[in-house]
Amino acid sequence: MLNKKSKISIIDYKAGNVQSVLFALQRLGIEATLSDDPEVIQNAEKVIFPGVGEASTTMAVLKEKGLDKVIKKLKQPVLGICLGMQLLCEYSEENDTQCLGIIPQKVKYFEANKNEKVPHMGWNQIYDLKTPLFDNQLENEYTYFVHGYYVEEGAYTIATANYIQPFSAAIKKDNFYATQFHPEKSGTIGEQILKNFLSL
Repeated sequence: MLNKKSKISIIDYKAGNVQSVLFALQRLGIEATLSDDPEVIQNAEKVIFPGVGEASTTMAVLKEKGLDKVIKKLKQPVLGICLGMQLLCEYSEENDTQCLGIIPQKVKYFEANKNEKVPHMGWNQIYDLKTPLFDNQLENEYTYFVHGYYVEEGAYTIATANYIQPFSAAIKKDNFYATQFHPEKSGTIGEQILKNFLSL
């Protein structure tokens, strides 16, 4: 059961898609707070770490605000989205960026081929779903992706997608969950994934 009064904090670091995440939660009847205040973020029941942008610039903003240290210390459920997922990893090939290092995975650049262009944009199936973030009805459903970099499949992969090659559509370590796709732009499927996160 979703608690409509539960404290949801969206980390504000001037990323591109925070408003669409706010609107997606509002459609679910959930009020969330957009904040870069460490105290507000640390005291939230759930934290969402969204992002659209470039890895090295974004890491610089996080460090300037002290949010890199705040995110690493969070103990409540955290959901990274798109760039937010990539920044939870150790390292990104995007401008040779050292990331937060929470999930021991590397972020790599897609190598385009004759049939598939980079960035990967549009709807794609997710499969091999694990953890309560996904339920059985979501297997092989379509979600919306926009990205030129990817996380390889590995021990922390909880959902897979295939574009040029199989890659991690979602990853998890401890209380940190993350999706490469945008649940806030993925229609009713994305709404269900957000509900599942908020119900953790």
